[in-house]
Amino acid sequence: MTPRITGILLMMASMVVFTSLDTAAKLVTQELPAAVAVFGRYSVAFLISVVVVLRTGGMALFATGHPVLQALRGVLLMVSTILNFLAMMHLQLAQTAAIFFTIPLWVCALSVPILGEHVGWRRWVAVIVGFLGVLVIMRPGSDGFHWAMLLSVGSSFCGAIYNIVTRKVGARDRAETSLFYVGFVGTLAAAVPLPLLWQMPQGLQWLLLGFMGLAGAVGHLMLIQAHRLAPASALAPFLYTQIVWMIIAGYAFFGDVPDLWTLIGAGIVVASGLVVFAREASVGKMREVPAPAD
Repeated sequence: MTPRITGILLMMASMVVFTSLDTAAKLVTQELPAAVAVFGRYSVAFLISVVVVLRTGGMALFATGHPVLQALRGVLLMVSTILNFLAMMHLQLAQTAAIFFTIPLWVCALSVPILGEHVGWRRWVAVIVGFLGVLVIMRPGSDGFHWAMLLSVGSSFCGAIYNIVTRKVGARDRAETSLFYVGFVGTLAAAVPLPLLWQMPQGLQWLLLGFMGLAGAVGHLMLIQAHRLAPASALAPFLYTQIVWMIIAGYAFFGDVPDLWTLIGAGIVVASGLVVFAREASVGKMREVPAPAD
């Protein structure tokens, strides 16, 4: 098996892992505050990242050339995660996933003012069409609209900024170093509201919290290895396999069936994202596939 194929398989497997994380989060937030779920997810992932860093490169990997940006990454991803968890309390997994797929569109649009990159007209058209697809999913003003969809939009926006900042730190810091600081800062930030919202987990809830942290760490490690084995242009299309798993998990665990508007909107968003990926690959600006905001 070639490294490219192995990388693609790891990318697809990571989408299954992140789907399982979201499914566990939706289950646990039915009984626990989202803040407790987020803290559990980050604290366990942080402990795993410490082990990974020590085994991979030792104490040297704890050093970072971008301490402020690493702290910003951790806060952004934690905020994106808690917004996503809050949205999943009210929405179907397929709906949150479809809106999540706007992250590549946000990254493309925001790379102009933040990174000073040039975006051609084809990518701008794809971005605009993709956001129209989000409006198809949300249908503001209709009976199908739910205010929690705005939380998903906010989660995607924060996730996009997180990915842009990751581009800035990636030139100097190893991926394992970035993984450690996301877990470290995310755990500290997630602990802030706990004195007001803490509720002691019971029985299976402990297992779900532990599983969420494990899934988050393993999923990101899979993405790291996938990018080492295959170019981003080869990996990008397989990001969207997650929508299939989210639909299956939503039906299997919660009896949710996405409506036609969600499927049409998701199709538009996915198609737009693929156009953006294809254009970035053709002009040599595609460095990595945006990581899930979980």
